[in-house]
Amino acid sequence: MSRRIDIAPHLHAEIGDNGVAELVLGPEGGMPTTDAQGHAALGTVWAQLAAEPGVRCILVRSVGKGFCAGGTLDLVQDMLGSESARLRVMREGRAIVQGMIDCDVPIVTAINGAAVGAGAAVALLADVSIAGHKAKIIDGHTKLGVAAGDHAALIWPLLCGMARAKYHLLMCSTLDGIEAERIGLVSLAVPDDQLLDKAREVARTLAAGSPTALAFTKRSLNHWLRAAWPAFEHSLALEMLGFAGADAREGFAALNEKRAPRFAPD
Repeated sequence: MSRRIDIAPHLHAEIGDNGVAELVLGPEGGMPTTDAQGHAALGTVWAQLAAEPGVRCILVRSVGKGFCAGGTLDLVQDMLGSESARLRVMREGRAIVQGMIDCDVPIVTAINGAAVGAGAAVALLADVSIAGHKAKIIDGHTKLGVAAGDHAALIWPLLCGMARAKYHLLMCSTLDGIEAERIGLVSLAVPDDQLLDKAREVARTLAAGSPTALAFTKRSLNHWLRAAWPAFEHSLALEMLGFAGADAREGFAALNEKRAPRFAPD
């Protein structure tokens, strides 16, 4: 048996009696994205679920045709035209990253299909990230004309090394699950039809473990991320600065018009 908690449109949690809270991205059959409400919710949901009685692991999964494609076009357009929107999203982006790092219960992600922008942030900041072989992981920021700011400077160099992090973030290249596992960007890659079963198996195992041992191990390991926090803060601020510039407007226009961006030289 499980009970449901509605968190935001197309975002809910299913609390099972096995100690696992499944955070479910939707809509079912569509492509999950983060609108203004959903983006804000991702900054607070980790502490909310960890505080639920009996929750000892959080599993993030999607019922859509991809994991999460990141911010909606409406959210991006708001950021292009409004300083207050940029500042709000900056606070929320920081809260997402800090919330996942500070959450004492383990977080597992089941990455199916596209994981882009904020979707990639949630996918890769998990303590155990499991990707389907056909997953498509892309940071996406530089293609839009802004710095890779919402998580990448913090964790990509630790996961896959500086050389590969620079290559994939600057080139804005797409990695499937097999390649992401090969370079260390995700914990594990499995055939797509085994993804959810494997993720649930890992989540159940973690939920059955010692809560203090797991929490203290996670806290200790995450000091590597806290040591890199100034790089994250800098990258996040530069991302928001970029949204006020001409390159972001051109990147957004190119995305809308389904063409390659034409960035002007400085």
